[in-house]
Amino acid sequence: MSASVVIDRSTIQGACELLLLLIQLPAIALLLSRLLKGPTRYPPIQPRPSQPQDIGTVSAVVPTLNEAQRISPLLVGLSRQSYELREAIVVDSHSQDGTPELVKAAGEQDPRFRLIQDDPLPPGWVGRPWALHTGYLASNPKSEWILGLDADTQPHPGLVAGLLEVAQAQGYDLVSLSPRFILKYPGELLLQPALLMTLVYRFGPTGTPETPERVMANGQCFLCRRSVLDALGGYAIARSSFCDDVTLARYAAQQGYKVGFLDGSEVLKVRMYDGAWDTWQGWGRSLDLKDASSRPQLWQDLAFLFAVQGLPLPMMALLLFWQLGGSASPILGYALGLNAFLVFIRFALGGAIASAYDRRDAQYPWLFWFSPLADPLAFLRIWLSSTQSSIQWRGREYQAK
Repeated sequence: MSASVVIDRSTIQGACELLLLLIQLPAIALLLSRLLKGPTRYPPIQPRPSQPQDIGTVSAVVPTLNEAQRISPLLVGLSRQSYELREAIVVDSHSQDGTPELVKAAGEQDPRFRLIQDDPLPPGWVGRPWALHTGYLASNPKSEWILGLDADTQPHPGLVAGLLEVAQAQGYDLVSLSPRFILKYPGELLLQPALLMTLVYRFGPTGTPETPERVMANGQCFLCRRSVLDALGGYAIARSSFCDDVTLARYAAQQGYKVGFLDGSEVLKVRMYDGAWDTWQGWGRSLDLKDASSRPQLWQDLAFLFAVQGLPLPMMALLLFWQLGGSASPILGYALGLNAFLVFIRFALGGAIASAYDRRDAQYPWLFWFSPLADPLAFLRIWLSSTQSSIQWRGREYQAK
C-alpha cells in the first residue's frame, strides 16, 4: 500500500511539473521577444526651447475633481512652459475643496489659464473622458494640438516643446509619455513597481512599436492632433472606458494614424497615490485594460502574467520544498531552473526601470529593489480588477463592461 501511495504521489508530482513546463515555456519565449526590443527603443524625450513656428499651436486640457492637495505643481509647471502653449483649460467637475480657487489664482499670474466647469455627466460617460471632451470642444480652434494632462502631474520646463518636436519629427498623430513616478512610503515602494512591471511584461519597454490592438498609451500626458480628434469625434469613442487613453489610442491606430508611447521621465513627474492601499485601489482599477481589450486578449494576458510574474516566486518555494523533501526528479530540476530564471529576470529588470522612479524623499528607498516580492500581489490585483462588475471612483459608481 505504501509503495502504491509513493508511486501515486510521484506520478502526480511529475505531471504537475510537466504541466508547469508546458505552460511557462511558451510564455517565457513571448516575454523574451518583448524584452529584447528594449535596446532599440526610442530614447527619453528631452526638454527643448520653444521654436517660433510652434507658438500658439498647443491647447492643454486638465480634468479636475477635488485636486486641491496636488494640483499646485501642475499649475506651476504649466506656467513655465513657453508660448507654444496657447492656453491651459482646467475642466472642473464641481470640486468642493478649493480647486477652482487655486486655478483662478494661477490665472491671475498667467492669462493662459482658463477655468470651466463641465455639464452633468451624460449617461454612458465616465467622468474623465467627459471632462477631456468638454475641454477639447472649448479649446481655441487655432491650436493644432490638444494636450491632455492629469492634475497630479508635474511638468518640467520644456516639456511641451520637447514633446511637440518629437511628435512632428517622427510624424506622430498621437503620442503619450510615461512619467517618472514619485514614491515615498514603504508599501508603495514594493507594490507600485510590481504593478508597473505588468505593463512592461505585456507590452514591452516604453518606446517600442506594437500592433494596433496592443498599442499602449498614458493619459497623464497625451498629445493628439486636433484634426485627428475632429475625425474621431473627440473622446466619444472612449466615453465609457476607465482606460480612455488606451482605448482612444488603439482606435486611432486601427484607423491608420501613427501612435507613439514614449519615455517622458526626463520631462514629467507624477505623484499618483499615497501608500500601498491607495495604490492598490486607485491604479489597480484600470490596469487590466479590459475596457480597451477584447475578452480573449484580456484572458490571454492574464494567463501570460500568471505564468511569468504571478507564479515564479511561489512555485520556486514549492519546488524547493519538494526537492528538499527527497522528491527530486529531472523534470523538477528543469522546472526549478525555469522559475529561478524568471525570478532573476524580474530582479534584473528593477535596474531597467529604476530611472522611472524618484525615490529621493522616500522612506527606506532600498525597498524598491525588493518589489519582485510583490509580483504575486500585482497579478492578483489585475485579476480582481478584470472580474469587477462595478467601479467606484471619485464619489461616482459605474458598472464595468
